[in-house]
Amino acid sequence: MISSCGADDAQIGAVARVYDKYLSQSELRRAIPYGLSTKDSAAFANDYIQQWIQQNLVLRRAEMNLRDEEKDVAKQLEDYRTSLIIFAYETELVKQKLDTVVADSEIEAYYNENTANFELKSNIVRLRYIKLPKSTPNVDKAKRWFGSKKQDEMDKLEQFARLYAVNSLLDDRNWLLLDDVVKEIPLTEALVNANKGSGRILELNDKDYHYLVALSGVMVKDSQAPLAFEENTIKNIILNKRKIVLIEKMQQDAYKNALNEKDIELYIKK
Repeated sequence: MISSCGADDAQIGAVARVYDKYLSQSELRRAIPYGLSTKDSAAFANDYIQQWIQQNLVLRRAEMNLRDEEKDVAKQLEDYRTSLIIFAYETELVKQKLDTVVADSEIEAYYNENTANFELKSNIVRLRYIKLPKSTPNVDKAKRWFGSKKQDEMDKLEQFARLYAVNSLLDDRNWLLLDDVVKEIPLTEALVNANKGSGRILELNDKDYHYLVALSGVMVKDSQAPLAFEENTIKNIILNKRKIVLIEKMQQDAYKNALNEKDIELYIKK
């Protein structure tokens, strides 16, 4: 039992000690979550004490073995605080001031000026498909509608897909990575190459599903990526460039204003 006679305040009522550090009862009470039963509180308190002891033993060893400059965390903490505050301000500045409207003409111009940067790293495809359980009724009708260009039959196919399909893509305007497509459809690269440009409707099957697939475009790895495939990437590049310009202007304005107000003085002679 710890005696309070002649002891520092930190020692009075302490529940544990590691070298010259003490864990007080009040600190332990604050750590225990509200609402625990007596048994659970006792278990939590015991675990907390053991963790506190372990942490302070390791801290002591670290302080004994690290060089002074390695233990100087004050500067590291100040640098980290500075970075967080600046980042928060720049984020808010971008949120309020950045023009996020990127015209199609700007995207196209950037693409044409940087075509060498847009080489496909994987095969891509445009396609429509519908994935149906083997038990789906009226698949023949769905196949007919799938190959039709008539609006009423396309509408019937959409209704059919909503009712029966596990998954479907009935709009083939977007380019997709073939690697992503084959995760959903048993479509091999050989099958793609054999049917690209054919306009045929492919009927594929596996153990559980029946698939209707229509390829409308194929582009192979290492060829130039189409603009439509790179639009989002280019938009993000343009927005990132605008963000950098906005932040640099803010920094320059802050510097100029501080100079004009004589809030900056340089004492180093050149």
